[in-house]
Amino acid sequence: MTTTTLSPTCFTLSTSNHVAHLVLNKPEAMNTMHPTFWRELDAVLTQLHKSGDARVLVISSTGKHFSAGMALDIFAGAIKMDDQSPEGRAAIFDVLTDMQATFTKLETLRMPVIAAIQGGCIGAGVDMVSACCIRYATPQTFFCIQEINIGMVADVGTLQRLPKLIPLAVVKELAYTGRRLPADRALQYGLVNAIFDTPEAMVEAALQCAAEIAAKPPVAIWGTKQAIHYARDHSVDDALKQMGWLQGAIWSNRHVMEAVVAMKGKRAGEFPALQPLRAFSELG
Repeated sequence: MTTTTLSPTCFTLSTSNHVAHLVLNKPEAMNTMHPTFWRELDAVLTQLHKSGDARVLVISSTGKHFSAGMALDIFAGAIKMDDQSPEGRAAIFDVLTDMQATFTKLETLRMPVIAAIQGGCIGAGVDMVSACCIRYATPQTFFCIQEINIGMVADVGTLQRLPKLIPLAVVKELAYTGRRLPADRALQYGLVNAIFDTPEAMVEAALQCAAEIAAKPPVAIWGTKQAIHYARDHSVDDALKQMGWLQGAIWSNRHVMEAVVAMKGKRAGEFPALQPLRAFSELG
């Protein structure tokens, strides 16, 4: 097992056999989200995106709840919104854009993201998991758009991503009422892929799924994620054109032959990792 050089306080992070596992580790605080959580998550996702070592990311949690969402005490502290002037209200846009960008990194990460969700997934927790690719749950799992219950509009991705995942009328019901969506209904609507009897069985299944994905050519998985997300937000005709350009850019006869030979030989394929990324400012 290889442990990353980061030392986050809100998470534990490990990478084994090209599967990264990020665990929310503040059960005593119900894994609430505060500025430190946001900074550490952003740093972790940036490192995973750039390194190219991990091919899948699994996110799980500890304690009774996956996450109780935003730590409410911060609204009276560091990020209290200034609504006393047009200049202050204008600045809210930039604060929210910065927060939204962190969860968007889950969506744009160069690898699939699997969320293993136990207990409550509340408020910003819903923002977070709605940006993931695959969601597993336990019978005790529930989702709640908590923001309406504290007098505000959900603003970090839930209202933009959930309508792409479940029926619009269901999103409206949850967003207007703040009601809980239990695991069985979430499965019925397709928000979660499967329900497991225990958190341990759920995490084991998530890691197994991740291992299956990690055995595929990383560049083909990258291309598949790119194509799915593009198709979600564009017309069929535009998405088909994008698919042609994408396939033409990443096609590899060697990868296809290796995958076929490995499958026939009942062995794991051997594929190159994604290229590590360096920002232009880091070159030279």
